Amino acid sequence: MYYQSTRNPKQVVSASQAILQGLAPDGGLYVPQSFPQFELDWDQLKDYSYQEMAEFILGPFLDDYSPEALRACIEAAYDDKFDDPKIAPLVKVGDRYHLELFHGATIAFKDMALSILPHLMTQAAAINHNDKEIIILTATSGDTGKAAMAGFADVPSTKIAVFYPEGGVSDIQEKQMLTQKGANTYVYAVKGNFDDAQTQVKALFNDPALRQKLADQGAQFSSANSMNIGRLLPQVVYYFYAYAQLVKAGTITAGEAIDFTVPTGNFGNILAAYYGQRCGLPVNHLICASNDNKVLYDFFQTGTYNRKRDFKLTISPSMDILVSSNFERMLYHALGDNSDHLTALMSQLDQDGLYQVTAEEFQAFQGISGEFASEDETKDEIKQAFEANDYLMDPHTAVASRSYRKYLDQTEGAKAGVIVSTASPYKFPATVLQAIGQDADQASISERLAKLRELSGVPYPQAIQELESADIRDKKILAIDQMEAEVLKIVKD
Repeated sequence: MYYQSTRNPKQVVSASQAILQGLAPDGGLYVPQSFPQFELDWDQLKDYSYQEMAEFILGPFLDDYSPEALRACIEAAYDDKFDDPKIAPLVKVGDRYHLELFHGATIAFKDMALSILPHLMTQAAAINHNDKEIIILTATSGDTGKAAMAGFADVPSTKIAVFYPEGGVSDIQEKQMLTQKGANTYVYAVKGNFDDAQTQVKALFNDPALRQKLADQGAQFSSANSMNIGRLLPQVVYYFYAYAQLVKAGTITAGEAIDFTVPTGNFGNILAAYYGQRCGLPVNHLICASNDNKVLYDFFQTGTYNRKRDFKLTISPSMDILVSSNFERMLYHALGDNSDHLTALMSQLDQDGLYQVTAEEFQAFQGISGEFASEDETKDEIKQAFEANDYLMDPHTAVASRSYRKYLDQTEGAKAGVIVSTASPYKFPATVLQAIGQDADQASISERLAKLRELSGVPYPQAIQELESADIRDKKILAIDQMEAEVLKIVKD
């Protein structure tokens, strides 16, 4: 299995090389040259553990890893760091299902891939006889930062720098990042929004002079967010696992197609579902759920991607994104893997702030719908789920839940609809409490968490227990144009 850049078909690497590099040198994203077609014997797959499913799905994608090495990565990743033995349990809430992806060390779905990425990257260095220090740069809209730092903390020959928008993440998200241990972890608030931080991280990756400075000091860049194919591929696993759980429960028959609704910011999570579909997973429809930063919703309505709009800070901050990096991969596939056309559209987005696909090209997106939920709708969805089902969901999951409700109002959906639940309500206690009618404005973080525990009856996850007593590092705030100098300091540190 080989991977090529979305912007240059001649830029071809193995899986391990793609994982080490993170981004292609030409600024493109690595995509598989082909998709494995699995023989899906659901009578057998329905009884697979999460670890067995991961081995089954990832093996063909990562075929320059030996089976023994891949198994070791999987076993190290999906262990007792997760508080549920199923790793990603499927829970029925009313008449639909929630795929809970928040049972890992940082109580967000990023744990599903960032638990394994450090092991994949360490093994990739060994496969390629790479003795360079790996400098991981990652912009985060909230959850990736903590999960990435937790995954790479004290991993030999690596350093990780995380940049998040000042004032653009929840109190819990910020505290999680500022309490992360590890001598090789660095975290910075930046003056600007997530798109500003992500754009600058891409610029640093694509700066030949900066890459040479790192090489001169025996270092190289890599990425821990979903621009790295090693982050994206492990996410494919849980879609197959969710389907297997539905078959095992007798909810669907093997081969019956289902819907997935995914709260979407950077488009990586829903792209993993699309990759699963390309590999043979029976998917009826994918619903791309947006908050008030509904650039993706508008694209799926019109065929025009237009980032020229006001950036809104919302109660679902991990989705506060106007330039969805992984959408480049989706667009590349929709254009028939045409790198030249893709590059032209990406240049148009950079220069003009928008691009438009033709009516014929737009047909390639018919398996995906865009929906969105406003702030008031999101809060109402949290309230309704709690009152009707005694189930608390975080605001990102609520965006997906309301979006699927809207989709069903217009279209008859599949027999089984799965809401991809991306974070624990404990990650956003103030928003969740306010949505269910509790006054949390003047309460401290500890008081909010205690009230949430009282109302939900769900014990504190370990991540929250540790947060209460963790030491907080000094908060560093950078201007966007200070990021490069800070990265060079990290290299020399």
